[in-house]
Amino acid sequence: MIALDRLSIDGIARDVRSGRRTAAAVIADVIERLAAYDPVQSAVWISRHDADALRAAAAQVDARVAAGEALALAGVPFAVKDNIDVAGLDTTAGCPAFAYRPHRSATIVERLVAAGAIPVGKTNLDQFATGLNGTRSPYGIPRNAHNRDWISGGSSSGSAIAVAAGLVAFALGTDTAGSGRVPAAFNHLVGFKPTRGRWSSRGLVPACRTLDCITVFASTADEAALVDAVAAGFDSEDALSRALADAPRGRRRIGVPPADQCRWFGDTESAFLYRQALAGIDAELVEIDLAPLNAAARLLYDGPWIAERTAALQPLLERDADAVHPVVREIVEQGRCYTAVDAFRGNYHLAELARAAERMWADVDLIVLPTAPTSYRVREMLAAPIALNATLGAYTNFVNLLDMAAIAVPTGIYASGVGFGVTLMGPAGTDRALIDAATALFPAPALPPPLDLEGRMESVKLAVVGAHLKDMPLHWQLTSRDARFVGATTTAPTYRLYAMADSVPPKPALVHSPDGAAIALEIYELDMAAFGSFVADVPPPLAIGTVTLADGSQVKGFVAEPRALAGAEDITALGGWRAYVAR
Repeated sequence: MIALDRLSIDGIARDVRSGRRTAAAVIADVIERLAAYDPVQSAVWISRHDADALRAAAAQVDARVAAGEALALAGVPFAVKDNIDVAGLDTTAGCPAFAYRPHRSATIVERLVAAGAIPVGKTNLDQFATGLNGTRSPYGIPRNAHNRDWISGGSSSGSAIAVAAGLVAFALGTDTAGSGRVPAAFNHLVGFKPTRGRWSSRGLVPACRTLDCITVFASTADEAALVDAVAAGFDSEDALSRALADAPRGRRRIGVPPADQCRWFGDTESAFLYRQALAGIDAELVEIDLAPLNAAARLLYDGPWIAERTAALQPLLERDADAVHPVVREIVEQGRCYTAVDAFRGNYHLAELARAAERMWADVDLIVLPTAPTSYRVREMLAAPIALNATLGAYTNFVNLLDMAAIAVPTGIYASGVGFGVTLMGPAGTDRALIDAATALFPAPALPPPLDLEGRMESVKLAVVGAHLKDMPLHWQLTSRDARFVGATTTAPTYRLYAMADSVPPKPALVHSPDGAAIALEIYELDMAAFGSFVADVPPPLAIGTVTLADGSQVKGFVAEPRALAGAEDITALGGWRAYVAR
């Protein structure tokens, strides 16, 4: 199978401009990549230019380069979310009954093509860009590129996968509530969301027209900057376009929320990855109050702005409501409950919250929040599509309402292989400063794990502290289940270890305690089914719970019921079970 490594915007453009490579050769490679990945995830795309059309587009770029044109994006293949117009391809917004054939491309697409970029096709999305999870499409569900049991994020699901899978060098998405940032995080990408109006929205199917932004997915912040250099600029054909000057911004004072305002929805791994990301920042961290930002976020779906989505879909809802995805329809129909009076009151309240946000910028240069507080398996999202989707916007929904620019960057990897990231946010016009800050503050993001091309086996990491250690009497219960040794470490210094009385074979009890110590342990990885059978064999008074390790991360591990301490000897001072056995 052809290597599906990520494509470089800068590398391709330099090669084509210099003659080291032709656009035709680039497109020939892309055609092979598409053919290789289609059997893995055909739901990435809704429509594509055929191979002959792509070759013809490449030939035009090569002719322009030969004629002496200096093309910033010469020969660079890109994808377009299917709520953005591309001449020659239908625009569906994820709804077949809505489809139309535009007579010209969106302004942003025209600018990119003028710079030498080659549009490959239109990508899948949560219908009408309503969702942050990627499962709300009649064209199939694009799944996470690195673990297909998990969601891709949305609504720009297909665009994120197209870049992560190495099918194109960059992709256009859109962002009203986080759709250009959440999929970037989950797929180890950069997602740049410009200030409202910095990029033209002419040719974009509106979700909330006053808030919508076209965005870009790229492998790095520097690559996103190359696209912004071409795409940004005032458009007289777009009533909401703005002539924005780049505003300088420092990056020495970084706003972060206090711990009691962080919402993780029970996901301790996300909390650990966020702390780890902040620990690497070379800047002063300043606590900020998220209350006004959260209040603004609630207006998007629990306030009159939902009626703006209703307005965008009103003709279709009246003509053929059953054509709308049932979850999307349930959400959008709520907009009928709001009045013009509600809309004015909402605007007044938002103005008050925006003023509070303005005062925040006096204390910090920019803010860094988790892009998403957690992630979900596809089957989990389908079981509770509205409730779980709502959690994904905890740190994104307020951004466009409060007129901020944002860039999501990858900073960590969940045990599942799904990506974790943070988002840098600044006031309107600080787009280039944010891109520069992303590169400076997070210069070396973790390399993404391999693509999930054949189905990834889910696994669980398990910490053992006693009779299951290597060469101990019960270690066979791990080896018989093909457990893989991950490493030896210690717990956080918040545990006590006891030798239980009358236990055969001898076994310890690990107990969480504020006056504890670091206890030696070993970590093994088991497939999910093997882990389940292992847990079923654990006898009382022991049990499997969650153990915090020395680095602050958490894994599953042995814990004990209170009765385990009856007649037990406290051996914490020995630091581990091996030392006790040796004694």
